[in-house]
Amino acid sequence: MTETVRVATFDGPAAAPVIRTVPRPAVPSKAALIQIGACGVCGTDLHILKGHWPKPLPWPFTLGHELAGVIIEIGDELNEDFMGLPLEVGSKVMLPPLMPCGSCYYCVHYPETANKCLTPVYYGRYLGFDKAPHLWGGWAEMVYVDLGELPGTKIYKLPDDMSLRLGALSEPLTSCIRAFNRARSAGGFKAGSTVVIQGSGPIGVLAIAAAQEMGAGRVIAVGAPEEPRLALCRRFGAEATVNLDEYQTPEKRISAVRDIVGGFGADLVMDCSGHPSAGPEGIEMLRDGGTYVEMGQFTDAGSIETSWHRICTKDINLLGSWAFTANDIAEGIKMLDRARHRFPWTEMQTLFPFSEAGISDAIESAMTMQSVKATIVPYPDLG
Repeated sequence: MTETVRVATFDGPAAAPVIRTVPRPAVPSKAALIQIGACGVCGTDLHILKGHWPKPLPWPFTLGHELAGVIIEIGDELNEDFMGLPLEVGSKVMLPPLMPCGSCYYCVHYPETANKCLTPVYYGRYLGFDKAPHLWGGWAEMVYVDLGELPGTKIYKLPDDMSLRLGALSEPLTSCIRAFNRARSAGGFKAGSTVVIQGSGPIGVLAIAAAQEMGAGRVIAVGAPEEPRLALCRRFGAEATVNLDEYQTPEKRISAVRDIVGGFGADLVMDCSGHPSAGPEGIEMLRDGGTYVEMGQFTDAGSIETSWHRICTKDINLLGSWAFTANDIAEGIKMLDRARHRFPWTEMQTLFPFSEAGISDAIESAMTMQSVKATIVPYPDLG
C-alpha cells in the first residue's frame, strides 16, 4: 500500500494545475478510499477555470466530478451503496458531484427537485484542498468519502463488468436523462418525438443517445466543428447535423433545421450548448405547442435580447433542467449498461495522463474543442 496520494489543485481561475502529495488517510467505519480509474473534464470545470462560476469557491481545490473508480479500502459500517447494492473492496463505483442532504426544505417537501438542496455535499467544487484529508475531487489518484462526517454523501455501485471509462460517463448522461424526463412529465416528449439538440459537445452527444434510448423517433443536432464533434453526433445516431461554421446566422440555422424536420417544426428542442443565443433560435425551430428545454446554461453566460411574445404566441412549454436528483443516477447507470454496445461511447473520450502536463493538455483540448470528452486516467489499467 502506498503511503501517499497525489492530487491536483488549482489556486484560482486560469491557474495551472499543481500536483500535491498528501498522506494516505485512515479510513473510519463509515468511510472509503476509492482509486480513480477515469474522470472527465466537464464544461462546468472549464467555466470555473474561466472565472464564470457565480458563487464563491474554496481555492485552492481539486476539480473533477465525472469520476469512476474502485474501492481499495472501506470501513466496516459502509456495506451498501445509496441504492442498497453491496459494497466491498474491489467494487467499482461512481460519485456524483451534487449530493442532496435529504433533510432540508427541498429534500423533504419537494424530493423531485432535491437537486436544489440547500446544503448539498459537492465534490470537485465546494470542498477545499485545505480540508483534510484533501481528497475531494476527481482529478487525483484517489478520492475519499466519509458518510460519518458528510452524511449526504452518496456512492453508486457500477456493474462489475463495466469499464471505468464507461462508468465515468454516467454522471453527465444522467443530466440528459433528467432533462428528457422533465419534458416527458410536461407532455412534451413522447415515443416517436422529433428532437433537435443544440450543441455537439459531450452533453449534446450524450443527449442524442439518451433521446433514442427514451423513445425519440428522429434526432437532429446543431453544432460545430465537423471533426470530431458533428461526425460523432452522426455515429451516435443523429439523423442529420447542422454545422454552425456553414450556417453562420440564426436565420440560416433555423431554416436549415426546419427544412430537415419538415412539417411545422420539432416536437422538442433541447439546449446543451451553454450559449445564450441558443434559446431564441431554438424556439423558432419548434412547432407551435412544442417544448423547449434549457439545460445548457449551467453557469451564467449572460443575457441576450429576445421577445417573450414568441413564447406566448407559439404556445410552447419552456422548461429548465438543473443537474439531477439522487434517484436519477441509478437510471443513468442502467442506461449505460443496457446500451453499452449500441453507441460508440468510448469514441467520445480522449484520454490524458494524470500529470500537470496531462491535465493542462486535457483542459486545452476541451477548451479548443479538439476533443469531445477529455478524460483524465490516473490508473489506465484499472479497466
